[in-house]
Parts: sequence; C-alpha cells; structure tokens
Amino acid sequence: MKKEEVLKRIHEIGLLPVLRAKSIDEALALAEAIEAGGVTALEVTMTVPGAIEVIRQLALKTQGRILIGAGTVLDAETARACILAGATFIVSPSLNVKTIELCRRYSVPVMPGALTPTEVVTAWEAGADVVKVFPCSAMGGASYLKALKAPLPQIELIPTGGVSLATAAEFLAAGAFALGVGGDLVNPKAIAEGKPEIITQTAREYMAIIKKSRG
Repeated sequence: MKKEEVLKRIHEIGLLPVLRAKSIDEALALAEAIEAGGVTALEVTMTVPGAIEVIRQLALKTQGRILIGAGTVLDAETARACILAGATFIVSPSLNVKTIELCRRYSVPVMPGALTPTEVVTAWEAGADVVKVFPCSAMGGASYLKALKAPLPQIELIPTGGVSLATAAEFLAAGAFALGVGGDLVNPKAIAEGKPEIITQTAREYMAIIKKSRG
C-alpha cells in the first residue's frame, strides 16, 4: 500500500489504538477485539515483548485488513526492522531526524512525537507526515491542540495522552487528524478476564463518536 493510501486510511478510520501487551498471544487477542469493533489500524509499541515478531504475525494474519504500525520507535535501526517485519507506519514519542529520513527512504508514513510549537514545526520541517502531540493531556488536552492548530493549520496532528470516550469529540473538533488512544480502549485486563467484548464495544463507541463528529 502506498504511503498516501495509508495516511488516507488512518484519517478515515480516525482512531489509532496504542497496543501494549505482556505477550504475543495477548497482543493478538487485543488486535482481534479491536478489529471486531470496526477499528482497522493499530500501533504495536516496542515495549511489547517480542514486538517485531508481533508486528510480523499480525501483518501475516490480517493480510492488509488492519494497518499495522510500530510505536515507541526511537531510532532508525528499529524503524527499519519494523518496516521489514510488515509495519506500514512508524510512530515515536519523540523526534529523531534519522528515523524520519529512513522512513522517507522506504516511503513509509512517519509520525514523530512533539509537544511545543517549536518541536511540532521542527518535526514537520524534518519531513514528518503527521506529528504526534504527546503527552497532550499534560498541556491541556483538546484546548492545547486547538491552540496549536490555529497558527499551524497545515500540519496534521494526532493527539495522544488524555484521549478517552469523554474527550474524543473535543479533540476532533479541535482539528485532530486522528486520535491516539491507549488504555481507555486497549485493555489487557479484559483479555486476561476472558472479556474481549468489552474492548470491542469500546471500539464501536469510539467509531460512533468519530462518525458523528465528522457529520
């Protein structure tokens, strides 16, 4: 899938779940529950044990039904390993210019993390396709995103940190390209207790909010 198609699909979905798990099996179960709720993109963080193998297995298992990305990628070497394993986009909590350069070389969307206006513009000028505003909650949440978008409407932003069912509509109204969401949706406890339907239902609720917010 071409880079432009991946970015378009992420925007259309409007939600980018951040998957953190304690094992490959748990990660696969979380992905299935999320997909059942209509969310067909997710980010596997490098903090997951065997994360690159999780990406490889998810990519093989879903065969393009779900966009599988890599998160918490801190350097170009890790980004390359994730891309070769099947990751279709790369996300980081911080800005690393060599990682951006590597992703551009492979024509893979890259979403580095930034927080201040200077960091956001620096990431964009370095070649970021979308900038991850993290941790957005620490700066005021949706109101901060709106403040960033006012002078920087040309830069696409994904807020992460503080996104929940209660705040999702506010972030979308503030101009979010998509929403980065973690524990509020990707709930390992629900899998451990044999209740994946909790995750599936939450995913459906997020998608309903996104659909309503976008008219």
